[in-house]
Amino acid sequence: MRKIFLKRAKYFPWIANASLYGCLFAGGDFVHQCMAHRDEIDWKHTRNVAIVAFSFHGNFNYFWLRALERQFPGKSASMIFRKLLLDQTFASPLATSVFYTGVSFLEGKDDVFEDWRKKFFNTYKTGLMYWPFMQFLNFVLMPLYLRTAFMGCSAFAWATFLCLSQQSGDGTAAMALVVLMSPKKRLQAQEASEEK
Repeated sequence: MRKIFLKRAKYFPWIANASLYGCLFAGGDFVHQCMAHRDEIDWKHTRNVAIVAFSFHGNFNYFWLRALERQFPGKSASMIFRKLLLDQTFASPLATSVFYTGVSFLEGKDDVFEDWRKKFFNTYKTGLMYWPFMQFLNFVLMPLYLRTAFMGCSAFAWATFLCLSQQSGDGTAAMALVVLMSPKKRLQAQEASEEK
């Protein structure tokens, strides 16, 4: 299976990378819902996350990573630093913003910027603890034609966090850890407050 993907990724890099990225990002939402021990999976939310991932994130990252490599070619320390700096100051805030506003739009919320206003800054700070390390590995170890796929694998865990944050968190790593450590208690408390 791996050999087939690698062969297809060389011949059809855009389709292979963007598709894998979108599937893994949507899979992150599914895992989030399973970890929250929900009685039923909210497939509409997973669909909305998939739409945002396929229509924007996978495609944007594919072309973004190529533009970075064209502008700053190679794997020298200065080139990698420039790529990381640009990635974290431009692409990361843009991708986080598109996630929050895109999913809110697809869910039909009256104020599509509400989640973004409440959670963006915390999510961005949390991302600074995760993405620079993932992108460093990506820029150093991965050939260009697999960088979006590697980023999709990294985005699987990130999407799980984002979906958790979007549905019940505040965008901080601390809240994510609380939810992960005691999802049953959180759900019971949430159900009790909904019954009142």
